[in-house]
Order: sequence, then C-alpha cells, then structure tokens
Amino acid sequence: MPDLTLWGLFVLASLLLLLTPGPAVLYIVARSIQQGRIAGLVSVIGIHLGTIVHITAAALGLSALLVSSALAFAVVKYLGAAYLIWMGLRTLMAKDTIVHAEALKLEAKSLRRAFRDGFVVNLFNPKTAIFFLSFLPQFVDPARGVVHLQVLILGLTFMGLGMLTDGMFALLAGAAGDFLRRSKPFQRILRWFSGASFIGLGVTAAVASRK
Repeated sequence: MPDLTLWGLFVLASLLLLLTPGPAVLYIVARSIQQGRIAGLVSVIGIHLGTIVHITAAALGLSALLVSSALAFAVVKYLGAAYLIWMGLRTLMAKDTIVHAEALKLEAKSLRRAFRDGFVVNLFNPKTAIFFLSFLPQFVDPARGVVHLQVLILGLTFMGLGMLTDGMFALLAGAAGDFLRRSKPFQRILRWFSGASFIGLGVTAAVASRK
C-alpha cells in the first residue's frame, strides 16, 4: 500500500493533470457535442478501459519496453496517429443532418463505435504509457511493500479520478450541444471542428517524442 501522504499528493497532482485538457478530453468533448452526453460517457468508459491496459502494462513493467524500444514506440505511435486521422477524415466526409430530439436516442451501433474509438484512442496513445512510467513511479515507495501492487493501486486511483473528471467534461459538453445540434449550420461547423480535432490529435501523436 502506498504511503498515505504520497497517495494524497498523487491525487492532487493527478487532478491537476486531468483537469488540463488533453487529447482524451478533446475527444470526449467532440463526441459529446456531436452525439450527446450518453455517447460522451460511453467514450469515457472506452478511454479508461484503455487506461486499464496501460496500468496492467506498467505494473508488469511492459511500459519500460515501449519507452526503451524505438521500434515498439514507433509502431504504437503511428498506429494510433493513423487511426485518429482516419476518424477525422471519416467525420469530415460525413453528410450534414439536422438532429431532432428523437435522434438523440443513439443506436447501439453508434454507442459501440464511440466506445471502440475511445478505447483505441487511449490504447495507442504512447504518452499514456510514458505517463505511467515517468510520473507515477515518483509516488512509489519500495520500502512500503511490493512495487507492482503500489503501481496498480496508484493506477486505479488515477483511472477513477479520470472517469470523474472526464465524465464531467462529457456532461457539460453534451448539455451545451443539446440545443446547438438542431441547427444545420452548426452541424456543419461541428463536423469540421470534430474532424479537424481528430486529425490534429493524430498529427500530435505522430510527432510525439519519447523524451
């Protein structure tokens, strides 16, 4: 079990990081505005299921391999970047449609896509692995017991905090988009904003450095 003082500092530091908008937050906001708060919350679940993969990898020491191996880092980086850019292009090529109240009840297919995209966005985000390798270990005290168990506890703490903060972003963005989605001009602006955001995230991931 991590030292309670260190754990408290980790919670504060994590909240500061999580409340600073990053790729995951931008994805959640874009999805929430475009499809509503339910899709945004489903995206949050997908993103943090991807976080579980990174937590497990960090606990087992696999993140070190990712950071130390140029080939492994490049594969993960470019797969993630390509997927984000593809999502952006798919969004830009979609047709403009006015969203009526009845349409806000998303089909299961749309929710599965929101979940899948969120999971893949975080799974192939090398910066997430780097975070768990460089930031989280600062709060691990080997004298307190098994290191990988401490990493697991801290990782789950981070994930829980992330679900709360990301859920808040999804609800706020979804509420703001409720009355805007019925406007066809705004639909066009939103489509271009979402598509450009995904492409921008993909380019950012492509140029990510291991340093």
